[in-house]
Amino acid sequence: QVQLAESGGGMVQSGGSLRLCCVASGSATRFDVMGWYRQAPGKQREFVATSTGHGLSNYAYSVKDRFTLSRHNANNTVYLQMDSLTPEDTAVYYCYARNFRGPYWGQGTQVTVSS
Repeated sequence: QVQLAESGGGMVQSGGSLRLCCVASGSATRFDVMGWYRQAPGKQREFVATSTGHGLSNYAYSVKDRFTLSRHNANNTVYLQMDSLTPEDTAVYYCYARNFRGPYWGQGTQVTVSS
């Protein structure tokens, strides 16, 4: 049974930084894709950043140049370094992983940015 355990959320002032961590367990096969999505109050869940594990990462335009995704395939861990945070980044951030059996989601971690 695949489980994604997220950590690192919290509250920060505008301009501050946070680092999210997600550890995936329970899969004998590697994940093709790992990354993050987010959902702000009253909005749909949206893509933030993902990595294929071959050094190729994709970012949403709204976070490009502020967020950095890093992935450690050996221990199925993915990090999201978030810098220059703004109140518009306030959301629940969900870890995402995908292998041949399907997509998986974490429970989410709250990120709140105050102005």
